[in-house]
Amino acid sequence: MTAVAVILGMIFILPAVWILIGSLRPSEEIFGSLYPLSWRILVPSQVSLNNYVELLRGEFGQALLNSAAVCLGTVVLGVGVSVLASYALAVLRFPGRSFTFAFVVISFMVPFEAIAIPLSQQFTEWNLANTMAGLILPGIGNGLAIFNLRQFFLGIPESLREAAKLDGASEPRILWSVFLPNSGAALTNSALLIFLGQWTAYLWPLLVVSDSRLQVAPVALAKTFSEHTSDFGQNFAGAVLLSLVPALLMFTLQRFFGGLSTTSGEK
Repeated sequence: MTAVAVILGMIFILPAVWILIGSLRPSEEIFGSLYPLSWRILVPSQVSLNNYVELLRGEFGQALLNSAAVCLGTVVLGVGVSVLASYALAVLRFPGRSFTFAFVVISFMVPFEAIAIPLSQQFTEWNLANTMAGLILPGIGNGLAIFNLRQFFLGIPESLREAAKLDGASEPRILWSVFLPNSGAALTNSALLIFLGQWTAYLWPLLVVSDSRLQVAPVALAKTFSEHTSDFGQNFAGAVLLSLVPALLMFTLQRFFGGLSTTSGEK
């Protein structure tokens, strides 16, 4: 069974390896190595970083920085909004709480494509088209991140909050001093959800931004193809760069994924 698992894993990872190797070889050689099929498909005749250099010299380099700025702003604001909304839905008692939570759940079940066009028209009327704010704002209210944090907050013992209230702590102080220090894993997961949603966004930037100076990386990558020309080497290089960033983030932040104990303060 181990041998079967290894073989199946190699089969599924083969396209990713081919793209990585293709990004290091001349464009004309990428598909030339497919026929006749041989081991040369995974062994380039020459290894070069020219595809990456040329790609980053063009619009893609600026677009990559734009994507990073959009993701950073969205994660910072989005995590803040998600924390406040999750705390209210998990801890506070107010009329309509169940209805509000149901609305949040429905919000991330509706495909964004269904509301993208009317939303882009609304943003145009608000003069938010071709602005950084127009790219950031739709990603702030991430229903899945709110749901993820709310479920985690529900697992924090009520006795910890009651003890803090007896000590005179306000709700913001309880959130900051009790809930957040015990929510490292949930905060990391929610931040990654928001980041990945923005990093891979294509339709929304395409609708709301026409200024090339604000173009994001997925849209810039698509422009390596045109009606009459295409550069598969640069396209593969861009795909590798776009995949490498979230992969490195996952690898770096994996130590925060483990759940933290929140029962040690109970009597």
